Amino acid sequence: MPIVVMTPSGSGIRGSLYHSHSFESWASRLSGWKIVMPSTPLDAYGLMLSAIIDPNPVLVLLPKALLRLRGTELIPGEPDDEETLKEMIDAPVGDRSQWKPRWPEVKEYTVPIGVGNLCRAGDTATVVSYGRTLTLCTQAADELLAEAGLDFDVIDLRSIFPYDWTMIATSVKKTGRLLIVNEDTEVTNFGEHLLRRAIDELFYDLKIRPRILAGKHLPGIGLNQVYEQNSVPQLVNVKSAMLELANEPA
Repeated sequence: MPIVVMTPSGSGIRGSLYHSHSFESWASRLSGWKIVMPSTPLDAYGLMLSAIIDPNPVLVLLPKALLRLRGTELIPGEPDDEETLKEMIDAPVGDRSQWKPRWPEVKEYTVPIGVGNLCRAGDTATVVSYGRTLTLCTQAADELLAEAGLDFDVIDLRSIFPYDWTMIATSVKKTGRLLIVNEDTEVTNFGEHLLRRAIDELFYDLKIRPRILAGKHLPGIGLNQVYEQNSVPQLVNVKSAMLELANEPA
């Protein structure tokens, strides 16, 4: 059944309990479906094209908090200058009756479904994430490298199912330490599956206990910004969890 369903997901826009849920864990239980969640505009473009090409049903989850963020990598054919792009596609204020967008001649670019991306490389520990929290993990990794000389493997899963277990296992065998980060509620979290598999298959490669950093088990995320920030992981939480992971004695 070649169908693609695209929907926003997650927090970060103060959407209250009605518009802040993450549901990749629920989606991963849809038998026969492939589930992807990009963390960059280029990956969003590449995964969408792969989803359209794929003969199976694919659910594309777009993190709400990242929808308005500009990536560092350009889509092939996208103008280098941001102002040029705005002039081409942003409608002017006022009379638009004679205005027509000039869409850039973007080229085809695909990201294989089921293949992760090693965003940062290191030997200290392995961090696995996706979506909004992936950007927090890379920022935390950069800061900890600069501040404490700690280098992390940061893996962007990109595909929830099928997922790149080979990349995860290879990294954990190298570092012996594993942290899984997402913003879904901590009960029936997709990270729990990854944690269970790591314990089952990589137990003797682990130096310390693997762990998950996830959203709190609440009925919903409050509209108030403070409530939201205390309901799902923020940069300070991710950085603290990564530092604890790196410093726990083996």
